[in-house]
Amino acid sequence: MIPWLHGAAPFPPVEAALAEPNGLLAAGGDLTVPRLLDAYRQGIFPWFSPGEPILWWSPDPRMVLLPPEFKVSRSLRRRLGRPDCAIRVDTAFEAVMRACAEPRQGSGAAGQAGTWITGAMIRAYTDLFDAGYAHSVETWMGGRLVGGLYGVALGRAFFGESMFTRATDASKLALAHLVAQLRRWGYGLIDCQMVTAHLASLGARPIPRSEFRARLDALVAEPGRIGKWTFDHDLFTRTAHP
Repeated sequence: MIPWLHGAAPFPPVEAALAEPNGLLAAGGDLTVPRLLDAYRQGIFPWFSPGEPILWWSPDPRMVLLPPEFKVSRSLRRRLGRPDCAIRVDTAFEAVMRACAEPRQGSGAAGQAGTWITGAMIRAYTDLFDAGYAHSVETWMGGRLVGGLYGVALGRAFFGESMFTRATDASKLALAHLVAQLRRWGYGLIDCQMVTAHLASLGARPIPRSEFRARLDALVAEPGRIGKWTFDHDLFTRTAHP
């Protein structure tokens, strides 16, 4: 039986997570900003369906994308820097979350299909956004939001939560700009949570939880960027490539 979190009870050690289902660690607790920040610092994230209690996970292995290993396809590279596409950051956080929550085919940044993004999750992560720890990267075309992603940043680590697309490569464009900017800022890791073939095609790979925790402990101890982000405008010029 998994532990139940009452009040401010701490998380159990991640090594206690169940192997099946992969990484289920605890249930209960709340989705307050302090609880979520404590979870992410330890490599723990919430994921649960409507009608379920809050469930906390720490899978082994862990899917991660190291910024230098991001794969940019030829078709995606041709789209980068096009004038008909604008990449914005932190201008439509809740809209991105709600778009990620819509039923759709495929998987998001965390390898899930979006139905787990409940109203409670939207409120909780909007609070994280207001506190300066959650961020959205958005792809706009013709004044419309057509793709994007959101996640949490602590220290020099970024935790990808979900992505969506309404136009070809729209979410990948957002991810490419995120990766390029994080490289410039010296971020060392993008957590992708669960193993999926789609994430692997972009350069993500699974690593043991013990290695993930070692990397994470070092990265979250470094100074990060708290508050709303802005990206450099020359991430994908002829002389500036990720």
